[in-house]
Amino acid sequence: MEIPYDLTPAQALNPASDLARHFMDCGAMNTNLSLAPGKRLVITDDLLNGTIQDLAAVSMAVIVSRDVQVAKAAMIPLGLAASMATTGDRQRFEQLFQLIEEEAFDPEVREAADALIVGRFREAQIRGLVQELGGAVGPARVRYRAFLDVVRMVVDKRISGAAFLDEFVEFTHAVAGKLDFGIYSMCVDRLFGSENIPMAVKTFLLKEVLRFPPLVRRELLTNLLASTTAPGELVRYARAEMASVMTREQLTETILFTTLKLAWQAQAASHARSGQP
Repeated sequence: MEIPYDLTPAQALNPASDLARHFMDCGAMNTNLSLAPGKRLVITDDLLNGTIQDLAAVSMAVIVSRDVQVAKAAMIPLGLAASMATTGDRQRFEQLFQLIEEEAFDPEVREAADALIVGRFREAQIRGLVQELGGAVGPARVRYRAFLDVVRMVVDKRISGAAFLDEFVEFTHAVAGKLDFGIYSMCVDRLFGSENIPMAVKTFLLKEVLRFPPLVRRELLTNLLASTTAPGELVRYARAEMASVMTREQLTETILFTTLKLAWQAQAASHARSGQP
């Protein structure tokens, strides 16, 4: 897994960018990270192929990401920059990694930060982190592609709705914590929005999503409620089912996050019409 970064320590220590502040806002709201308002969630590829090159934003992703795969991937360019830093800048990187060790959401990320500090950011350690990440993400991506074959079977009416649900549940358990949540979320969003997936299958899928842990459930439900492609019938059904299984506080949070995502979509659409970035 190659890291095509050519970033100096000075670049890594620049003041936080707009994207970094957006990531911090996502973390403060206890939600998974998105690249920008109204855009898809961050995946490991974005950190490893240079899509996100501002290391101030990368630092925020390490600290506030609720996706351990994304947070670990964000540590890699930071570690590489630290390994090439001068003595003075190295101390500043050590302070940054100490902050990560204290504040990062996931305990695995905090442990990895401590190991890099103790190991003085040796390249071998960083490559070990790359291998560890690849060892988790690689098989999960393979499992994801296999699940897409099952989706095609549903579209072609070669598998029942009940059998598909069994496959979905098994797929979810197999990749949980190993597949980037952004990819998993995109998969579920497309299932809800596809015209080729029967409504009965979508309602099966929705009922399973309602059984998920609160944070994951909230992300997936708010995507559905704010979707421009999901059928209105499914959205109305989702609202009714939510009221029967979620607490008042959980419902309020979901409604607020849906409103926020709709506002982000409107903002993005307005910028697109005006030609703004």
